[in-house]
Amino acid sequence: MNTPSVPNAPRAPRPRRRLASGLVLAGVLTGALAAGLAGCGIAPTDVIDAGEPATGVKSPGQPESDVQLFFYGPSGLRSATRPAKAPADPNQAIQLLLAGPNHAERMRGLSSVLPVFPGALRAEARNGGVEIELPMNVKLLDSASLNQLVCTAANARVPGNKPPDRVPVTLAGDSVRIGPMVCGGNNAFPVVEPTPSVSQPSDPAPSGTAMPGGTAQPAS
Repeated sequence: MNTPSVPNAPRAPRPRRRLASGLVLAGVLTGALAAGLAGCGIAPTDVIDAGEPATGVKSPGQPESDVQLFFYGPSGLRSATRPAKAPADPNQAIQLLLAGPNHAERMRGLSSVLPVFPGALRAEARNGGVEIELPMNVKLLDSASLNQLVCTAANARVPGNKPPDRVPVTLAGDSVRIGPMVCGGNNAFPVVEPTPSVSQPSDPAPSGTAMPGGTAQPAS
């Protein structure tokens, strides 16, 4: 007499495979989110300890604690916004600019045209404007480098409650000064001072007319 076969017991589920699949899916979603942020111009980087809280103003639509740096892209000068715990003053913003674009900004096609300077740059807010000290003759800088420096400094924390396009920036180096300049749009322009009006001299009294005191001027 044949012994009936005992059916195999059901196998227990394998949680490891499901856990591994969940980790792979999470990694894919994280990568897609990072790519989306970079495409929108938001750098997925750590928050920067920029500086002490102050009453500076930022470009319209930008949170006050963001740091705006200016680099060049395929279509010209463009701003790159980085999150910060507090607003950056001009010197802090310039130092971040000198370090160049981060990975997310390079993925957007941004780069810096600033030369390698022979020493340190210092920027200081003065009387509602900014002065940048360079370790070289400032006239040796090309216009593209001036655009990066002026626009980055003007969009930093500058006391005076002026919009960035009204913050005058002066560059000095090797006993040479350029400026003041302002960041208009995505380019730096010299500040145009209003021309004083010159009063025109009054025409002399014609011959034969009465002069003050009632004396008539003789005709020639």
